[in-house]
This record gives sequence, structure tokens and C-alpha cells, in this order.
Amino acid sequence: MTVEQWGVRVPVRQGEETRQALIGEGALDCTLKVLRDGTALVFPVLEERGGAGRFVFEEQPGRADLPRHELVGGIAILQENDPEGATRILASRPSLHTVLFPTSEVEGKYRTRTYAVLAGTDTTRTEVLEHGHRFAVDLAGAYFSARLSTERQRIAAKIKKDELVLDMFAGVGPFAITLAPKSALVVAADLNPRAVILLIENMKKNRVVNVLPLLADARRLNAILPWTFDRIIMNLPLAGTEFLPAAFRLVRPGGTIHFYTLVSKEGEHLGRIRELGGIEVTERVVRSYSAGQWHAVYDIVAGRT
Repeated sequence: MTVEQWGVRVPVRQGEETRQALIGEGALDCTLKVLRDGTALVFPVLEERGGAGRFVFEEQPGRADLPRHELVGGIAILQENDPEGATRILASRPSLHTVLFPTSEVEGKYRTRTYAVLAGTDTTRTEVLEHGHRFAVDLAGAYFSARLSTERQRIAAKIKKDELVLDMFAGVGPFAITLAPKSALVVAADLNPRAVILLIENMKKNRVVNVLPLLADARRLNAILPWTFDRIIMNLPLAGTEFLPAAFRLVRPGGTIHFYTLVSKEGEHLGRIRELGGIEVTERVVRSYSAGQWHAVYDIVAGRT
């Protein structure tokens, strides 16, 4: 049987790297076969994303009956409370140790959610492998999105040698640790104590020495830090807009802010960005989020304030 689905087309030589990255993000649709298209491979993905197109794929034998789920390391997260389906998923993937179902929305000042264990080991903790880095993650303790793996690589490719970087909502450190090799210093701040503990663990795990972990409210960073920054990461899509003034106070003239947020229409935040001093702005969709909403990133070059 064939299915029309979103797919990402890459050269054959990039196939294994892309497959691993999509698995790490929980984005690969494992119920469908990878498509060979001339000198390229097309990987089926679970939802629309930048660079994706519509392709016709063949179903994987015995995999189509698995419920939809997202992979984060050794944990599968189901979209529905389906214990029987969770058991099938656990049996189908030797790399998994736990299947979870979220019992709350992302909420509270630490932006976390609660989970029910449907199958496997009673834990919300796992390890995520992403482009050579290893991240300890506790899904109930601190926010983590594997789906931004390609964004982390995109921004790492933009960094010039010895930049001073600020990650305003660092979580367990995936952006900070990914950007550290080309940076002079990455200041990685978060309000959540559990996130900062995991960040420090991940710094040791990845042998990173030029990340400065900081337990702090992003609104107060300009009163704490003595620097302005060449590049600022703002990954708090549900509430990041209110922190934009703080980011503009901390970026140097000509520096770049990468602002991740939810949008329901193109250019939704352009007015506010221009008002605060953004002189060059590029908006792009990262992925769909819900009906009528998209996870987008604004790459902002700051003028003089």
C-alpha cells in the first residue's frame, strides 16, 4: 500500500546522517519506507517542516499499525492514551525503554509537563544522541525539543570564530553545547534549577569548558552580565515575545537574535521587532505546531538602540 506524506530529500551521501538526525528529533515516520529518487533519498517525516515536500511512500510491513508517537532518546511519547499501542511500540523498537503519555500541557514558570508511563521502565529520564553530542534529558523536569536538531546545526554553521553567545532559555543545554566549539564563550541561562543541573551534567558529558551555566530570570540578565553579545538564542516559543526587550538590551549593534516563537500568520511579530531595533529580519517556518499555528524563527540583525 502507498501513502502520500511529507518527505525530506537529501543526496545519498548525506542519507545516514540525515536518518540519525530525524530519528533523534522524533521526526522520522518509521511506518513508511525511505524512497530512492535518482541520486537522492527521500525520508518520510511526521509533519511539515522547512524544505519538505509531498511524496508517495510505501508502507513498512508490520509497522503501519503503530500509533503515532515522537521519539526522544529511548522514550516514545504517544499522542493518545493507548496502553496496548504503547506495548506494541516498545516491542517494535529494541532501543526504547519507556513509552509515555502526556497528562498535562506545557505549563508553569518552568515550562514542564507531567506524564503517565504506559509501558516499560518507570522513568522520564533518557539520553539523546544528536550530531555527536549526548544530552541527559528528564522530560518531566526540564523542557527539551529534539525537533530543533536541524536548527541547532543551522545556527552553528553561521557562527564566526570567537563569538560571544547568550542562550537566554538554555534548558539542558542542546543549543549552548552545540554552539560552544566555535564560540569564545556561551552564557547559558535558565530559571529552572533542574534544567541547570542537567546542563552542567551535559557539559561534563560532552567535555565542554567554555559554557557558563547561570540560574537566572532572563528579564534580569542585563543587570547581571557585564557583556553585550554577538549572538542570542531565544527558544521559548510559548512566551518569548515578552522577553524581546531584554534581548535587544543584551545584543551588540550588528549582532544577531534568533527568536523562536509561535505564529498564526506570516510577519506576526515583525512590527514589534522593528520597533525594538531590528534592522534586518528573516522569518522562516521550522515546523507546524497545531491547527493554524506554526513554530517559526526570526533571524534578527540588531541596529543601534
